[in-house]
Order: sequence, then structure tokens, then C-alpha cells
Amino acid sequence: MTKKLKICAVTTTRADYGIMRPLLLKLDAQDWVDLRLAVSGTHLLKGFGHTIDEIEKDHLNIDTKISILSKANDSPLETGRIMAKTVEKFTQYFETSRPDVVLVLGDRFEMFEVAAAAVVCRIPLIHIAGGETTQGAIDEVFRHSITKMSYLHFASTEAYRQRIIQLGEDPKRVFNTGALGVENVKKVKCLSKKQLAKELQFDLDKSYAVVTFHPVTLEGHSALTQLNELLKVIKNHPEMSFIITKANADLDGEKINAKLEEFVQKHDNCILVSSLGTLKYFSAIKYCECVMGNSSSGIVEVPSFNKPTVNIGDRQKGRIQANSIINCKPVEADIEKALRKALKFNGKVDNPYGKGNSSEQMLRIIKKTFYNKEVDLKKVFYDLEKQ
Repeated sequence: MTKKLKICAVTTTRADYGIMRPLLLKLDAQDWVDLRLAVSGTHLLKGFGHTIDEIEKDHLNIDTKISILSKANDSPLETGRIMAKTVEKFTQYFETSRPDVVLVLGDRFEMFEVAAAAVVCRIPLIHIAGGETTQGAIDEVFRHSITKMSYLHFASTEAYRQRIIQLGEDPKRVFNTGALGVENVKKVKCLSKKQLAKELQFDLDKSYAVVTFHPVTLEGHSALTQLNELLKVIKNHPEMSFIITKANADLDGEKINAKLEEFVQKHDNCILVSSLGTLKYFSAIKYCECVMGNSSSGIVEVPSFNKPTVNIGDRQKGRIQANSIINCKPVEADIEKALRKALKFNGKVDNPYGKGNSSEQMLRIIKKTFYNKEVDLKKVFYDLEKQ
């Protein structure tokens, strides 16, 4: 009997699990795969929605829960402590569990430590969503660092694939599969508007926007200043409703969430949720007028709903964008102008992030690369000028 391929998929946030979900479900259904999840980060915190509950509903094998966050990430020193703890705990876990492959997505600082732990343990990495750029976020350097630690790469566009190759990765191990988030959009069966309103316990009779605003981590402590500009615009539109999701666990994220809680208490046309989960989030987008904020979802997934995104500031600067993305500076006048433009948007959107068949491609490539194969981790740097 042939040995199964033991794959450890690591998830630390609501975002990365929601994106990876179609691939994880497909992997779990394969008779040649032994899929195990390592769940960490904000999934384990009540203040961020305790989103491990969403994972448990999918009945995937949660092999371990690794706690790395115990307090607000409110300083570089605290970030450093989290990083050290993450490397230590995941190295210990990988040494004990010995997966054949580790699967990671994205660019967050804690995923950088997970990747480093896998490298130390001599375990090959599969990296999803490399080659992208976000000039306003510290994630930029972590993403490219994870790329250099990884063996197999799944890029969301051909331009991102070429950028990974430019970083010295062998083209034979770099694939343009499109974005898993687009596949989620194509396949999820959304709630009705009435069901969504009931789930949220919030009146959706008015036109509404979905808002997600994260810290811009390469601009010092600009988070509250920029958020206040956004809230001025929201305050100017009592004729609309706003579904606001909390910020992530980056530096100043807790300050953003505290300010949002204070604001929502004073404005009945707003609701604040820790985490919507994939189904409610996509359902909210389906019926909204537009999405506002600085989340990558507004760039990658929202265009597949044919909805406009008001993209505020530089957090997502550098990403390839559909024609539905309306960029603006993080100041009231610019955000207001962008919102008014979004409310008039009625164009047809061509999403550059693929057609929604990413997981099937990934599944086939993972099997071909790793199943019953010996992997040589001694990578050769691919020099463009020598080709």
C-alpha cells in the first residue's frame, strides 16, 4: 500500500482560511492525502470572533491549536515576542508531527515564522499568493521572504508568476493558477438578503456598504488618523447603512477596533462584527452598493461580484486591479468623491485574478510534485540573464 502524502496546512486568520478553504476540502477528499490543520493566530481569540469555530464546521482534521497571541499587538517589541514564540512553537510541532509538506498562504508576519520553522525542519513549503506587492504594508517583505523559503509556488496572475521567477525561483515550480478567492466567489451559494439581515440582526432595507479597514503598517501610527477620515465620510451618509468588520491583529489593530466600537454605538445605521465568515461576507458583498477600506479582498474577490471597491490609501498599492477599483487618498474629501463615484458604478468587471478553477489546478500540481517523489531541497537560483 502506497504511503499517503502528509500535508500540514497552517491557518492563522479568518482571511487565509476562507481563501484556502476550497483547496483544503479537495485535499481532504483525496485518498492519497493525509491532511492536517495547524490552527493558530486570531482563530483562537474571542476578540477576533474565535473563528476556529468556522473551521470545525467543515470537519477537517485539526491536528493542533498553537496559541501565539495573548495580548494586543501594540508595539514592535510585542510583535517581536510573537515572532519568537511562533518560530519556537511551530518548530517544535513540525519536529514532532513530521509532515511531508507544509502549505501556507500569503504574507503575514506570523506566516513568515511558520515558513522559517518549516525550513529549519527541512520540510518543503507550498506557498500560495506570492509575487504580489503591497507597498503600504510590512507584509511586502514577509511575502517575498516566504517565496524564497518555498519550494512550490501558486501565483494569482501571470505577472505575479514572472515576479516570483525574477526572485530566482525555477519556472518549473512556479504556476499561475489564479486566485482561490475567485473560486470561492464562483462556488459559494449566498444567503438571501432577508436571511443575511436575520443572521446579522441588522436592517438591510437601506442601500449599504461593506467596510474593512486595517492598519497601514509602513506609515507609522497613521491608523487612527486615516480611520477618522473614513468615519467622517460614513457619518455624512445617514441615508446608507454600513456593515463594518474589525481590523486584523497588526500593530494598531486594537486601536482601530476600539474606535470602531465607540463609533458604532453612536450610529444606528452601522454594525460592527468581529468576523463575518466566508458565507456571510460574500452574501453581504452580493447585495451591497460597494466595498470600502483597504483589504486585499476588495482587490481580488469583490470584482467577481461586479461590485466597485473604494480602495483607501497605500496599503494595497502595487496590486493588479480590475476597472472596478476606485483608489483614493485617506482623506475625507477624496474618500467622499470615491464613494460617490462607486455609487454610480454600473460597468462590467473583468477580474484579472482568474476564472475560478484554482483548486483543481493546485491539486493536480501538488500530486505530480510530491506524491511518491523524493524532493531535493537544494534549490538552484534561477538567473534571468543566463537563460
